[in-house]
Amino acid sequence: MMIHQIFWNPNEIILDLGFYQLAWYSLFFLIAFVSSYFILKKHFQKAGLQDEQLGRLIMYVIFATIIGARLGHCFFYDWDYYSDHLLEIILPFTFDPRFEFVGFRGLASHGGGIAVILVLIIFARKEQIDLWWLLDKMALVVPLAGACIRLGNLMNSEIIGKPADVPWAFIFAKVDMIPRHPGQLYEAIFYLVLFFFLQYFDKVNRHKKGFLFGLYLVCTFIARFFIEFLKIDQSDFEADLLLNMGQLLSIPFILLGIGIMVLKNTSGQVQKPLAELMD
Repeated sequence: MMIHQIFWNPNEIILDLGFYQLAWYSLFFLIAFVSSYFILKKHFQKAGLQDEQLGRLIMYVIFATIIGARLGHCFFYDWDYYSDHLLEIILPFTFDPRFEFVGFRGLASHGGGIAVILVLIIFARKEQIDLWWLLDKMALVVPLAGACIRLGNLMNSEIIGKPADVPWAFIFAKVDMIPRHPGQLYEAIFYLVLFFFLQYFDKVNRHKKGFLFGLYLVCTFIARFFIEFLKIDQSDFEADLLLNMGQLLSIPFILLGIGIMVLKNTSGQVQKPLAELMD
């Protein structure tokens, strides 16, 4: 029944000053990195590291996220187009059929993830910081950033779900009038739950450095793998695939996470027994 469905048609722009428009997506992106900065600041101070190092890290991660996500979209999802429009990969314009400013509309989280990991490896070596420690600390904040970005996708009515008859189905008016799974909201909720779980896990377990990062990878990309079943394909070529591109790209991350967890397993190192924690 229509009464049980959510009509979704928000304005993507929060504030329009004429010369500048503040979009919901931009706001959530800013919230993601600002909140990550303050959470990481406590860990950096506790480890005796400088605020200047954290500032450089955040800037590296911002650029890696944007560039990696952009390249990921172009290469993984839309290479048929961008192979003939190479300049449009790095420029926010289209030249065919006419010159037009369009911004960077295509961003793929898997590409951003790959780029961030590479940047963290480089940063850790340059700043002489233990890489596994750094990866663990990033794992504590990335789920919160992921939730913010997916909420931005929700406000943009993008990355929508498949048609659904569930009571909480969204009608994305900018797309069509079909009730659909709010795939962005599913991911955002999961990432928020994972964020709080990892904070808790980090406090109550004496785990080897690196284990938390492996746990983050496994949880995140297993969830992403299954949520993809409820989302529409991002590109036409995915219709011919048994698994869509998001699922195929998630598998290596899951395997990497499992490998790290095995390498850095916490067997016998739990700080408090589960029964005690439940009391």
